[in-house]
Amino acid sequence: MTETSVDNPFFARMWIAMSSRERKFMKKLRQENLAGLTGRVLEIGAGTGTNFAFYPDTVTEVVAVEPEVRLAPLAREAALTAPVPVTVRTETVENFDSDDLFDAVVCSLVLCSVDEPESVLRQMYSRLKPGGELRYFEHVASDGVRGRVQTFLDSTFWPKISGNCHAHRETEQSIVGAGFQVADARRVLMLPGWVPLSEAALGRAVRPA
Repeated sequence: MTETSVDNPFFARMWIAMSSRERKFMKKLRQENLAGLTGRVLEIGAGTGTNFAFYPDTVTEVVAVEPEVRLAPLAREAALTAPVPVTVRTETVENFDSDDLFDAVVCSLVLCSVDEPESVLRQMYSRLKPGGELRYFEHVASDGVRGRVQTFLDSTFWPKISGNCHAHRETEQSIVGAGFQVADARRVLMLPGWVPLSEAALGRAVRPA
């Protein structure tokens, strides 16, 4: 297994604080994103393991990838009390070394922060069995004034202080471009509408059989 890591101390401290105080609304969205999953699941960018508690008992195993050196130990702690077996690995998704195929891939608030989301999505596609699902809960580009503010943030300080997060990404277009067929999706506001990063997409996409 190729062990690589990410070391972003400011973002890690911020994310630990935020995830430890996550609102019930956010937890409900995470639970909705994971509902109905079965079999073996690959989770990309597990963070502190916030999703682990919400996996249904129809999941037989979760392999979770989290390369941030301050977050991975917390994800391993969360795995100990998860209702399903969870293994946490610390390489980046770009260096995920396995020939295994999975029944589903899960990504939550992570595609905004990878350098090449299209490449990462193609890797997710290659890890799925035919007919397998991608479950996503991701920041997405907004229209209008909020979209213009997102573009400004992305070109200035925001990625530098937020673990490479980009507010204005056409994530669902990238999902389709990687070969997935979006089966179900909706937009949600995670924060008040005036906040640039308030809009997210919650959806299910399929690798064609």
